Parts: sequence; structure tokens; C-alpha cells
Amino acid sequence: MSQFDKVEIPYGAYWSTPFAKWQGSLQHLHAGLLAAHVAKREMASRQIDPTEIDFGLLGQTVTQYQSFNAASWILSHAGLDHVAGPIVSQVCATGVRAIVNAAAEIQLGMATGALVITADRTSNGPHIYYPAPAGPGGTGQTEDQVLYNFGHDPMGGHAMLQTAENVAAKHGITTAEQHEVVLMRAAQYQAALADDRAFQKRYMTLPFEVPTPNFRKTAMVLEGDEGIAPANADKLAQLKPVQPGGTVTYGGQTHPADGNASLILASPDKARGLAANPAIRVQILGVGQGRTELGYMPEAPAIAARVALANAGIGMDQVRAVKSHNPFAVNDIVFSRVTGFPLEKMNNYGCSLIWGHPQGPTGTRAIIELIEELALVGGGIGLFQGCAAGDSAAACVIKVSDR
Repeated sequence: MSQFDKVEIPYGAYWSTPFAKWQGSLQHLHAGLLAAHVAKREMASRQIDPTEIDFGLLGQTVTQYQSFNAASWILSHAGLDHVAGPIVSQVCATGVRAIVNAAAEIQLGMATGALVITADRTSNGPHIYYPAPAGPGGTGQTEDQVLYNFGHDPMGGHAMLQTAENVAAKHGITTAEQHEVVLMRAAQYQAALADDRAFQKRYMTLPFEVPTPNFRKTAMVLEGDEGIAPANADKLAQLKPVQPGGTVTYGGQTHPADGNASLILASPDKARGLAANPAIRVQILGVGQGRTELGYMPEAPAIAARVALANAGIGMDQVRAVKSHNPFAVNDIVFSRVTGFPLEKMNNYGCSLIWGHPQGPTGTRAIIELIEELALVGGGIGLFQGCAAGDSAAACVIKVSDR
């Protein structure tokens, strides 16, 4: 039984840009406008009529210029000036949350077709000043939105890295174990690059033309994801933990990135018309979120996964494929230990540990890849799970089947 029985993801009605390294080839572009530029092109290439869309939203975690206007400005640039919608933000869980919000809109009969745009740019994050007239001399507070929040949990004062160290210590996870996972994930990512990036080209237009800031010309071309560090066992072994006495090295964690990923949700009848292959049905069986104790963020995905599976009415033994947002290799190790799902069967074709983390789009891209992985093996049930700031997590259960 699907938690959203009136909603489907039209097969093939989704896309992603390559993810570019922090301060890399996408750093000069407004994240939302780039996503709109890409969405307009991708919808046209799929012959999707914009009038089929009657709801839209923008999943965004890093404030961009004129974000005050919610999704309306971005949707207009995507050719959807008849569509309104909100900004949705739930840190690293934004991808799942955006899908849930759009699915609920359709489930409730308030829309029949929804465009979910998730877009972020961690590069050049805003430097924010909060006025405080009552402060000493009238001075307020300042915040570097990206870097400050990476390093300062508002409840515990610790950096996100500390949450991985806390979980590693609790579960006895060594640096060597983390590096083994990194090597495994790097090898899985290579499978997505085989045959001239055949897997990625199932949902990504490559080579990707990076536009100039006015979106009138091509500034450069990306062959694929930018900033992927080659995984080498000897070089990993030479790395020291970032924190003295710790276990997590720079090689055992992901890197901040820029990019966007989007998908369409629709009523079942409309989904058949929008799908690249109407014979393939993509359902959302269940979603869930969870939260663990302060400072133990990598433990939260297992909690969220249990909730999502319960809402879908299935057990972990029925799951064929798992994708994770794994900012630390620790995440996958503890998830496997808690749930029993084999480490080597998770994250086929790639994950955020390897291709980077631009916040909002991270989970969306992983869910897109999960759909394509299941389509390649003839269908089945897949689970996406990933942690988020605030020691929280989100999960989503997807079913791909022959209609």
C-alpha cells in the first residue's frame, strides 16, 4: 500500500546537473536561476508541456538573491509563470521534504502535476547581518551562513564532524573501516562512468554546458561531476584524522558542492502521459523522518528508515536497493550494522560521499539514481535515507514496477 496512492513520479521526468566542487565551475551562478534554466531545457527535451504543471516548489537551504519571492521567480524563469509555490528548507533532508510537500499537494487534490526544483550553491554563501538596535552600540549579529553553520551546532556548539566522531567512538568504527567504505563507494561510482557515463546519461544531459551569469552564452563545458578525488588505498592510509585523537580523515567525508536536481510528480493518469516509458510505474510507498540524541547525527538515518518502512508497510528484507546521503563513511557503517543491510549492496553507481553535497539537491539526485538502478534490474523496492543537521534524518521508500 502506497502512502501516496494518488501520486506517481513519471518515469524519466527528472534530471540533475553534474555536481561541481566548492568554489568550482558553478560558483558564479545564482543556484535558483541555474536550476530554472536547466528545468526549462530538460522539460522541452522531454516534450513536457508546461501547462501540465499546476504546482511548483523550490528546495533551497542556502539563501540566494531575492529568495524572498519564494519559488515564483524561479518557476517563471523555468517557463511556468502560471505556477506558484513555496521555498522548502530542511537542511540535508530538503530533497525528501520537497518531494513530500509536492506529493501531499497532489494527494489532497490541490494539484495534478508538480515540479520539484532543488538547488543550492554552497560556494560564496551569504554573509548575513541581523540588526539588533538594543545591542551594545546598536550592533547586531553576523553569520557566514554556510561555513559558520557547518562548524557550530546551535544546540551543542560542536561541528558536524564531531557527530561522526561521537558515533565512531560509540560503535567502535576505525579509520581503516571508514577508508574501506570510501574505496568501495569510489568503485561503485566508476560503474556510473562506464560506457561513456551511460548510467548518468539516463537522467543527466552530458556534456553539460555551464552558462554565463546572464544565461545567454556558454561559459564552459563540464564532462561530468567536478572535483571527484581519486580514491587510492595507499594515499588514504597516509591521511591523519582531522581532529587529534579522532578517526575521521578528509578522505572519509564528502565535500561541499554546487548543483541542482529536479523531478516531476503527478496523478497516475497524468504520470503515464508525462513518462518517457509509460510501462514503468514509479510510486512513493512511504516516507519518514527521525532524530537521535544531540551530537550523534549519523545514527538518525536508521531511525528515519524504520519510520518510512513502517509507513510503507514493508520490512527491510523486501528492499532491493539502498541509497544514502553519507557525508561521512561512518554513516553507512552504522546504518549497515543497525539494519543488517549489506554495506556492499548500498549506493550502487554513486553517492554523496563521492559526488559531493550541495545540500538541497543531494537527496533528490540520490532518489533519481535509485529509480534508475531499480529500472535497470527490472524493478523492486528501494530506500533512500540520509542524515541532516539537528541530528535528524529523512527517508523515502520507492517502488519501481511494470505497469
